[in-house]
Amino acid sequence: MAPHAEPATAAGPLTAFRAADSEALAGAFSRLIDTFWTDGVLNDPASARAAVPDLLAAWAGADAAHRGYLAIGLGLFVEAEYPVLDGPVATAVRQGLDSFLDEVRGTTAVAPLTLALLYLLSHFPDERDRVRSAFDGVPLDPDDRTRLDRGLTRLNHLDPDLGRAWPSPYDWDIDEQERDFDRAWIRTLTPEQTAATWDDDTRTLWATAGAKALWSVANGMPTPVVDHSPYWSARYEAAGTVDGATFARHESALRCTSCRSALAFQNKGARCQGCSAFYPLASGGFLDLSRRERSGAGVSDAAEDVEADVLQNAAVMSTVGRHYEVGLRPAFLRVMGQNWDGGVTPAVEDAYIADRLRAAAAAHTDAPVLDLAAGAGRWTWVVADAVGADRVIALDLNDAMLCWLRGRLPQVAAVRASALELPVADAGLTAVNCWNALQAMPDAAQVIAEIGRCLRPGGVLTLMTFRWADDPVYRYFQRSHIFPARPEGYLLFEPQEIRSWLASAGLSVVEESGPGTFVFLTAKREG
Repeated sequence: MAPHAEPATAAGPLTAFRAADSEALAGAFSRLIDTFWTDGVLNDPASARAAVPDLLAAWAGADAAHRGYLAIGLGLFVEAEYPVLDGPVATAVRQGLDSFLDEVRGTTAVAPLTLALLYLLSHFPDERDRVRSAFDGVPLDPDDRTRLDRGLTRLNHLDPDLGRAWPSPYDWDIDEQERDFDRAWIRTLTPEQTAATWDDDTRTLWATAGAKALWSVANGMPTPVVDHSPYWSARYEAAGTVDGATFARHESALRCTSCRSALAFQNKGARCQGCSAFYPLASGGFLDLSRRERSGAGVSDAAEDVEADVLQNAAVMSTVGRHYEVGLRPAFLRVMGQNWDGGVTPAVEDAYIADRLRAAAAAHTDAPVLDLAAGAGRWTWVVADAVGADRVIALDLNDAMLCWLRGRLPQVAAVRASALELPVADAGLTAVNCWNALQAMPDAAQVIAEIGRCLRPGGVLTLMTFRWADDPVYRYFQRSHIFPARPEGYLLFEPQEIRSWLASAGLSVVEESGPGTFVFLTAKREG
């Protein structure tokens, strides 16, 4: 607070909020929250603490919509003190606990207010028994219930359960062998890393619960999205062996990662014709052009990166492909794209990719199409159907994902490599598909520069990613998804950023669209 400035009070903005009708309510809520809170931080904790009794008093006469917003706002206030859970603001908010629990008890159908109270009450693990008892008869979806239970759980240092929280513990139905895998990598963490990872998991769950509640209070209950596409399968099949011939058909495009010289393909891998570096065929049937020595390495094998990769060991688990397809990816689209109404279905995505890549491949028939950051291969399958499997190169840095992809698409050449240094010749590609991946890259501008380098004149990029929400509270929930590769919180884009990177890479935007906070974009390499 600036010297001699008057402390912020709830009087004016709270009066406006209480008087707001349904059309003005979201804006009035934003102005009320902005008085005390900015991007996860209380502007002046003392003023926020002083405002809580007024907010609790407003609860008594409010309708369900106003109460929903109040519950979210009070949750934001409490969360701003985290990892402290009994700070002065949380203590003040706790004075309304009986009213909140009374609202929950007897609920027979989940409504937006129910979701808002779930978000708020999951911040009070010391009230675990009372909160759980109030929700006992509420017909919550399993993912919502397990998010609530996890928020009400304290860290057990003797047997910490880490890395399997998002999008909900329910989505990680792992068996005992997988649990033992977890315990093995968790034992390598220091107590400080354990506590930090637990806190990050907790924040990420709150961010999902908060985003869902905020959208619901404004728009109504979410609509589930189910993938009915023939491209979808949760079944994993081990891929057969491959030899260098699978990759030799792409010899005009694939290059040595170290010196970008041409590769000579052999039964067990490929050797650079310039520097003689050898790249092996991994047991999963993919060509490893990553120059990584360790399974799961994310950046390099340098000592400083080995420690940084510790918390990413979960991504090496062999079943990560199934978890990604069933739980992680759909939840990510809902949160980051505001896709709670199910407006963007897998069928919509399939059609976008297929229509644009089919035309690009027909115009340029003598160069491959790259599916960049292909993951478990759900959209690689779409690309392969659109342009022909023998023209597709699937690239990812996660070997477990590539094994899953190879089990689905044994006819597609799969390559392990970094998007920051594509093992592709200049102008070696007809098209690139980069779907739901740019936001996960450590340097998005460099990735787009590499795409521009590798595309032929007239070559096409199809891209789907996400922009920041206009609403500052929803934007906070987007950013508060904290994963191992993003300890500072998730980083999305402003559309003009992406357009500037494309222009610098010699790419011009052909079309751009997207509901919610999706960015669907097609760009062409200038001649």
